[in-house]
Amino acid sequence: MLKQQIIMIIVASGVFMFVVGSVLIVFAILQRPKTILKKRVSQIGTLGESNTADKAESRRAKRIQDKIKQLESRSQKKSFMEGVHTSILQAGIDMSPAAYFLMSAVLAVVSALVYLVLKFPPIGAIAVALIFGLLVPKLFLKMKANKRQKLFTASFADATDLVVRGIRSGLPVNECFNVIAREFEAPLGEEFRLLVEGQNLGMTIESLMEKGIERIPTSEYKFFAIVLQIQRATGGNLADTLANLSLVLRDRKKMRDKARAMASEAMASAGIIASLPFAVATLLSVVNPSYLMVLYYEQTGNYMVMGGLFWMFLGTMVMKKMINFKM
Repeated sequence: MLKQQIIMIIVASGVFMFVVGSVLIVFAILQRPKTILKKRVSQIGTLGESNTADKAESRRAKRIQDKIKQLESRSQKKSFMEGVHTSILQAGIDMSPAAYFLMSAVLAVVSALVYLVLKFPPIGAIAVALIFGLLVPKLFLKMKANKRQKLFTASFADATDLVVRGIRSGLPVNECFNVIAREFEAPLGEEFRLLVEGQNLGMTIESLMEKGIERIPTSEYKFFAIVLQIQRATGGNLADTLANLSLVLRDRKKMRDKARAMASEAMASAGIIASLPFAVATLLSVVNPSYLMVLYYEQTGNYMVMGGLFWMFLGTMVMKKMINFKM
């Protein structure tokens, strides 16, 4: 009996090894063309690297890729506290995260108390507190940050042209930044003022650009940071490079304005649809108040009002997402 079990184990092991070996052989045969192609490409690449110009171009491309990776690494997922701190910086508000949380808590408590004083159903007080304590402050910071970034981008191409003209006339780059800090209003002038002050204190342009991009995370500013850092690392004509960057920025602005003009009709329609229920409710409250007051005095009416507001908010966000073109 034991002898038969040993024979069966040996036979099973042999079958298993045969199956595994067959699979590996088939896999090696299927992968052989890819292996040959990879070996061929590596040989061609090794031969091509002997060219000095190709080496220089390769090193330059690698530096550009490294800078882009560094900028992308800053936009990776952050902790909750770091995200709040970054949102406050982007909004341009002089406030600590602790003060932000304190104001959010006060706003949540006050909104819940007002809701209860108006004798609405108590079950909705928690939802009101969460909305006014979490959602409203976050939306406020986002709106402030978007407004600040739009103001920055609106004059950024003109500032780049000023740097180009200053360099071609013989001024150092730091002095060109100082002129922008004096002549342009915040946030553009403020950002360049911080850039000049940081350089005067001995900080590197890389660290200054990292902090600047954290405050103004626009594509235009990232382009500018990459151009400056690559030029400092590899050399070259900074004026011509910034002139080309200025053309790119102006073309992006033209495309953005064109998209905004094409979406203006949809924006107007969304505004009319969103304001129509409030306009009708106002007219009804003037013409026949008793017809509309049922929604406020009856508990079922309160639920209907809250449900209607929720669905209106959801529809408005969907329409905004559909007509919001990011470039």
